[in-house]
Amino acid sequence: MKINGSQVVIECLVEQGVDTVFGYPGGNILNIYDALYKNSDRINHILTAHEQAAAHAADGYARSTGKVGVCMATSGPGATNLVTGIATAYMDSSPVVAITCNVATFLLGKDTFQEIDITGVTLPITKHNFIVKDIKDLANTFREAFIIAKSGRPGPVLIDIPKDVTAAMVEFEPLKKGDDGSASLAQANSNFNRVFCVSEPSDDEIKAAAEIINNSERPIIYAGGGVKISGAEQELLELSEKANIPVSESLMARDVFPASHRLCTWMVGMHGTRASNMGVTESDLVLALGSRFSDRVIGDPKKFASGAKVFHIDIDPAEINKNISTDASLVGDIKSILRRLIPLVEKKPRSEWLSKIDAWKKEVPESYGVVKPDSVNPKFLLETVHKYAGDTAFITTEVGQHQMWTAQFYPFACPRTFVTSGGLGTMGFGTGAAMGIQVGNPDKRVVHIAGDGSFRMNCNELCTIERYKLPIVIVLVNNGTLGNVRVWQKLFYDKRYSHTTLDFGPDWEKLAAAYGVDYCKANNNDEFDKVFKKAFDSKKPYIVDARVDIDEMILPMAIPGKPIDQQMMAWDK
Repeated sequence: MKINGSQVVIECLVEQGVDTVFGYPGGNILNIYDALYKNSDRINHILTAHEQAAAHAADGYARSTGKVGVCMATSGPGATNLVTGIATAYMDSSPVVAITCNVATFLLGKDTFQEIDITGVTLPITKHNFIVKDIKDLANTFREAFIIAKSGRPGPVLIDIPKDVTAAMVEFEPLKKGDDGSASLAQANSNFNRVFCVSEPSDDEIKAAAEIINNSERPIIYAGGGVKISGAEQELLELSEKANIPVSESLMARDVFPASHRLCTWMVGMHGTRASNMGVTESDLVLALGSRFSDRVIGDPKKFASGAKVFHIDIDPAEINKNISTDASLVGDIKSILRRLIPLVEKKPRSEWLSKIDAWKKEVPESYGVVKPDSVNPKFLLETVHKYAGDTAFITTEVGQHQMWTAQFYPFACPRTFVTSGGLGTMGFGTGAAMGIQVGNPDKRVVHIAGDGSFRMNCNELCTIERYKLPIVIVLVNNGTLGNVRVWQKLFYDKRYSHTTLDFGPDWEKLAAAYGVDYCKANNNDEFDKVFKKAFDSKKPYIVDARVDIDEMILPMAIPGKPIDQQMMAWDK
């Protein structure tokens, strides 16, 4: 059949099982939006208040569903507004396809109105990107983009389409459907040289890996986000339980292992638990699964697990020996590797090692239990959210103190229920991500934990949340400051709080009312318990304004660049 380029885009999205896209229209993408109008029964479009939120929403949709998220924007500023969202997805290995439309091909390179070389701009922050100048290449470009986005180590792919290409006519040949009803990827494009083919380790390499684990006396697992991407949570649990190996987690992996499990030591690194940081430091084997040894995890690289062997398993060979030198490594899919490894791993009690771990678990800052009559305690806040939201609710965050408190205190139990910006640390990520998650999981609940500093960057999306009646509860952790930055100013800048105190508007209650969103405020723990339950039970968009003391700190804390076992457990105001 002969159709125009815009209809090709629709047909290719439908082929790939896409049911929802997030975006914002503009002049050069009008042809595609016209096609969306005509095909509204096939593809749902969510109009965000800003293109950046569209990218974050596509990212949240992808992380929570395991499918490729799709966002779109027009040329120029529309395209550049996607950049932060694309970079966020890139740093956290999230499969997103971003569609932009540029000026017509004959206007490229002439500083045309709203022209930008978006493929040049996004080259460092995409897994791959394309500009399609020939209508004949459009369908296969889309098919290849989806393969690239979700194969191997996932990541964002951008497709830029000049406006005249979206209007041009072409003979379109649909892909044949496979046995499961989906379009066969094998037909998509014979040119797979851009797609990394993942090889599996040999049997001898698997046996050698098992031997390393069996010979260790004080092993610890350092689980990263790759465990979640691979879907290897069950294999991780089986390995840990069979060999009695404690599991520490990166920020991106806080939901890959049940928090209540006896072998879980929670987060490792700068704001990690005493059990995780001391466990890594005193171990004789660190088994790193799908982790990238971030600077926020390792502290001083020369002293990270200095008495241990480091054994790294990752799908991306570029991560091996990048930040930490390893003693052994395997490259491949974590789920597949663990399935082969588990039968060869020996059962061991490790009672002495686990006793040490249990002793470190008891070392917690005194501030955890402090109750102030005129503020909400962060630990109480997160535990209360869990009390009413349960294990299956999705929890999103912005970036800052509230993010670290969520990682420290929320007892995650189910995979893919924690969505946050790890690698890029994007303030403004969480609200868009929460929208994408709620759209992708309409039968689940979403609670968004937001700092008052971060929420200033995306509170305009309240109009999107209200318009689509997304029952997201936003817990505003309102301490009147850019909390994480204030901590650093306190420690390293002699308490010179330069431009971090937020003692000015907006009036959050009036702002919520302006957008038609319900609001309530909590000044202490008792009030928070009552108002959060009310908000959660309402099943409507809601802001819960929780007033937290401006001087609440994140403890424990390892000083940046210092060994992670040298943690601050308390400090004076």
